[in-house]
Amino acid sequence: MKYVLGLISLFFLFSFSSVAQTNNEDTTFISPEIDFQDFSRNLDSMLTLWYVQGSINPTGNGNNFSLTNDTTTFPFYSDEMYVDRLARMNTYFEMTYNDIVRKYIEFYSIKRRRQVEVMLGLSEYYFPIFEQALDKHGLPLELKFLPIIESALNPRAISRAGASGLWQFMYTTGKIYKLNVSSFIDDRQDPVKASEAAARYLKDLYDIYHDWQLVIAAYNCGPGNVNKAIKRTGKTTYWGIYDRLPRETRGYVPAFIAAAFTMTNYKELRLTPRKIEMPTVTDTIHINKELHFLQVSEVLQIPIEKLRQLNPQYKKDILPANFETLTLVLPSDYITQFITLKDSIFNYKDSVFFSSIRPNQYGNPNNNNKTVNSSGDVRLSYTVKSGDSFGVIANKFQVTTADIKSWNNIKKNKLIAGQKLSIYVPESSSDKYKKYLNDKTKTENKTQPVTNNNNANVAKGDYIYYTVKSGDNFYTISKKYTGVTGEDIMKLNGITNARSLKIGQKLKIKKKE
Repeated sequence: MKYVLGLISLFFLFSFSSVAQTNNEDTTFISPEIDFQDFSRNLDSMLTLWYVQGSINPTGNGNNFSLTNDTTTFPFYSDEMYVDRLARMNTYFEMTYNDIVRKYIEFYSIKRRRQVEVMLGLSEYYFPIFEQALDKHGLPLELKFLPIIESALNPRAISRAGASGLWQFMYTTGKIYKLNVSSFIDDRQDPVKASEAAARYLKDLYDIYHDWQLVIAAYNCGPGNVNKAIKRTGKTTYWGIYDRLPRETRGYVPAFIAAAFTMTNYKELRLTPRKIEMPTVTDTIHINKELHFLQVSEVLQIPIEKLRQLNPQYKKDILPANFETLTLVLPSDYITQFITLKDSIFNYKDSVFFSSIRPNQYGNPNNNNKTVNSSGDVRLSYTVKSGDSFGVIANKFQVTTADIKSWNNIKKNKLIAGQKLSIYVPESSSDKYKKYLNDKTKTENKTQPVTNNNNANVAKGDYIYYTVKSGDNFYTISKKYTGVTGEDIMKLNGITNARSLKIGQKLKIKKKE
């Protein structure tokens, strides 16, 4: 169903069909002036990653190369040799060779050798993730080379246009393929989820074009631009519409061919994968409670940067997992230790790591153990009474209805008697409100019959007479008696308004055998 919705979305967004035909186009071009600025920027952005720094070391094992065009260092390939090597790659894709492709091969294999060696090191971790998603959807595994030109294998890469992650999803496209983006999470930067979404997107594109070069072009500039180029030229191949594509997309397919060639033939190109501090074996822990990376880092003695590199989707180092199950990827040798120390990890400095966040800023209504927030306001606990509304409570504490809903992660306008609410008031007036709550509790207690628990609820004949207490509602009362529902109690006592309960009120409850 998700697949169908994605495909329908593409058709409605780009409204073009029947573009998948083949013909024999001339693929010989005189290369235009190629602008490698964006490619250089993507590759160089990789060097800012913490786990790459150690691999970019000018001294070491003798595997470093000069970045000048020295034929004694770099192997020389003639055009015939390039054509032969591309033909030997045995791929689904048409590995076109021309002057444009050659320039991109030289860009990767000569001008950016150091960065390519880093990507070779990173590929040992990321390529299996890509291949698993592609294989699941029956797609050519060669598509794993797309993130090379999209993000230079930087999971936190963000383009000038706002595309994010290894596969460079725009916000809207990510939403279509169910990638969550919030203040705390960006699934576009999750290697596993983004790879799954990319595979589905590529499959949808192939169902439109049935031509992998057009699919790759559409992945870069969007089906709309590809469809326009097809309409304007009447051609249905990438090289046929080349001149009508956006400038950056004209280099995209050649760059893909060059990246695939370079990563596949790196040994012949005398490129040596850099050693990257990425664990080759990882496992996943499912988290159901709020968790900060520093809690894991300090208890397990694992560098926080390693947690970030394995879990790049968490933007604030926080897993807001109170209302959904989230995943935490760890090196496999830490899994047993995490399970053993789980309680210690969750409790470790929790009031410190979460003190700057209001209880429900990230969907956590149960995080009510903080008595003071980052603004210096003091938390009070208020029990909803029968007849209360958001407006009534807001007036009592001089706050807004929106504040109460935000603090308690409430989206509806319904309150239930007995419900606990967190209310934040200025520290300067907190004593006044505390006194108000204490006095109110004393008053309510005085209205209740002075009886003990043994005779407060009196049994007479076939009925039990229950005295309503502070915090009671029909549901909580019914749970005290087997086989009785809240509706039974209301009907027996002639009550039609579930919010009409009052402290001290007597309720007649039918005994069950």
